[in-house]
Amino acid sequence: MKKKKVIKTNAVRMVEQAKIPYVIHEYDVDTAHLDALHAADGMGIPVEEVYKTIVLTGDRTGHLVACIAAHKELDLKQVAKISGNKRVELLSLDQLEPLTGYVRGGCSPIGMKKKFPTFIEESAMHHKTIRISAGKRGLQMELAPKDLQKMTEATLFNNASHEEIDE
Repeated sequence: MKKKKVIKTNAVRMVEQAKIPYVIHEYDVDTAHLDALHAADGMGIPVEEVYKTIVLTGDRTGHLVACIAAHKELDLKQVAKISGNKRVELLSLDQLEPLTGYVRGGCSPIGMKKKFPTFIEESAMHHKTIRISAGKRGLQMELAPKDLQKMTEATLFNNASHEEIDE
């Protein structure tokens, strides 16, 4: 039986170099629905186990990254406060690939063109493993949240006060 070839993205290569255990999960991509909620559906797992990557621009510190549970909205005021900014805003989609090397729906907090300050929602630490984008649409990486924090040198933050997304 032929072994399935693992797709090697920057994120996968970096995790392998760091000798961090991970599992790759593939799912069918619907280009009309590139969000992490649909990734959870596509893999048949609870949405609480999927964390989405959001790239932002701070008015004082420049670019930064937030990883939050897929079913939540990001509390921009909280991220601004903990990152030393007065305000932060979402990076425009036309800037995402040139800045990170990743496209919408395939943006991983690991392996971007440049390392940015990263903030992970504290709730991630309540799970044995979580899934994040592996750097390509339709590809998720399952790893321990503490390993993600170590790889990205992330700061944990409380995003619990913000609303869940209804779908």
